[in-house]
Amino acid sequence: QMQLVESGGGLVQPGGSLRLSCAASGNIFGAFMRWYRQAPGKERELVAGVSSGGTTVYADSVKGRSTITRDLAKNTVYLQLNDLRPEDTAMYLCNAIYPNGNSWGQGTQVTVSS
Repeated sequence: QMQLVESGGGLVQPGGSLRLSCAASGNIFGAFMRWYRQAPGKERELVAGVSSGGTTVYADSVKGRSTITRDLAKNTVYLQLNDLRPEDTAMYLCNAIYPNGNSWGQGTQVTVSS
């Protein structure tokens, strides 16, 4: 089972930026890597994803403000979040889908507030 560890969250003012990291314990080359977020009282929603072939997908709510990238040498996926808004406040979770399984990290909290 692949282990995922997120980092990079924190408290940021509206309009600020953060870069979230998701470090995997295994090879992410053949995995579909995704970032989700969940705010209190709300359902978990997909934020962005990158396929094994490098194709990216974004939620409409973050399109144009976020970029998902991966470093295959480091087995790490990043989510750059720009122009952050209070409604972006949530726990951000990393997910990996790979041939032998499906793993989730524990999440990193992002709070956008002045």
